[in-house]
Amino acid sequence: MTTTPLRIVFMGTPEFSVPVLDALLEAGHEIAAVYCQPPRPAGRGKKDRPSPVQARAEALALDLRHPVSLKDKAAQAEFAALNADVAVVVAYGLILPQAILDAPTRGCLNIHASLLPRWRGAAPIHRAIMAGDTETGVCIMQMEAGLDTGPVLLQKHTRIGAEETTGQLHNRLSDMGAAAIVEALDRLEDLTPVPQDDVGVTYADKIDKSEAQLDWAWRAAEVDRHIRGLSPFPGAWCDINGQRLKFLASRVTSGCGAPGEVLDDALTVACGQGAVEILRLQRAGKGPQDRETFLRGFPLSKGTRL
Repeated sequence: MTTTPLRIVFMGTPEFSVPVLDALLEAGHEIAAVYCQPPRPAGRGKKDRPSPVQARAEALALDLRHPVSLKDKAAQAEFAALNADVAVVVAYGLILPQAILDAPTRGCLNIHASLLPRWRGAAPIHRAIMAGDTETGVCIMQMEAGLDTGPVLLQKHTRIGAEETTGQLHNRLSDMGAAAIVEALDRLEDLTPVPQDDVGVTYADKIDKSEAQLDWAWRAAEVDRHIRGLSPFPGAWCDINGQRLKFLASRVTSGCGAPGEVLDDALTVACGQGAVEILRLQRAGKGPQDRETFLRGFPLSKGTRL
């Protein structure tokens, strides 16, 4: 339990945000309201599906709100009327107008999954792995009008594993962010906001599905980073005999051959330089499988070209 419970507006939408909401409640803070994105059509039936944060907030019987926009005066007045000490924002999905940023007594704090100013923007975890970064982390940042430009209150570092996927790193950083925001709120009076350096700014653009197709002519390290960085979604892919294969886990290994050539019976694939060992993959309409299970049902023998 924190010694100074705060009245918090929580703003988040995807699975990444859920552990943060739970951690704030565990720490004894009061959640005045939960803001998340409205339900979106999903699945084969395209029925509206609530976000993970909405589902969690409903299970906890919290005051839930999902406005389409926060730009109109009525929405801003409703937010201000909550009389929050602070807003905690993590992967919410809407730009916060200045009136929202100014409403809580102690402002709005954002949990960002990178070591700012590197990887500002929408997809910092994917981009860190795809770029070959060996380290990342989470920042607790005071929000301002710019895109992830605010001063940093607290920063936590972690190494990126050599075989770690975006999905695995996502889960670790979510837990790190939850612990970091609780620490930051406990130490709020003592933390000094540190302006971000103008040097080293990079932007993590949203992942586009058009990026997912593999080019085996790339170096093995690039192919491996692409596979791990896009796993589990959208999944790096190539076609073979009219079927799309998604690759979900890999590691760099030795070997040479024509780009895309299967070099052995253990799914080692040649790249433009070096080779990658495919550890986990998926056929269209099927669930993910480890390579041994996959190869029993869909053999890819030595010499096959992907």
